Formats: sequence, C-alpha cells, structure tokens
Amino acid sequence: MNTTESLPPQKLAWHKSSYSGAEGGDCVEVAAAVRVHIRDSKHPDGPVLTVGPSAWVGFVGLVTD
Repeated sequence: MNTTESLPPQKLAWHKSSYSGAEGGDCVEVAAAVRVHIRDSKHPDGPVLTVGPSAWVGFVGLVTD
C-alpha cells in the first residue's frame, strides 16, 4: 500500500502554524497523514517528531486550554 507514511519528510504536505509571523520567527510546521509529523520550519531538513493522532489531539488540547 502506498501511503504518505512512506514519503520522505520533504515530500509531505507541511502546514505552518497560523501563529507564525511573516518575518519567520519561531515557526512550527505540521504534516498530518496516518501519523502526525512536526518540524521546525527554519530547519526543514532537520529532525522530524512523529506522534500518533491521539497524542497530537492531547497536545493541542493542552496548549489551547
């Protein structure tokens, strides 16, 4: 089966945080597939943190409360 999970991070559809300013600043990008991938937009070729959907929902819930 060919899913986005088999794609390298550079080929995923990354989305920058709506809190990121036009000047760059501290930016986080997220690519959602079967799992959720998170990276620093200033270092797109750097490490990628990958978590399951429930962990991502829990994290977002904590930071939005």
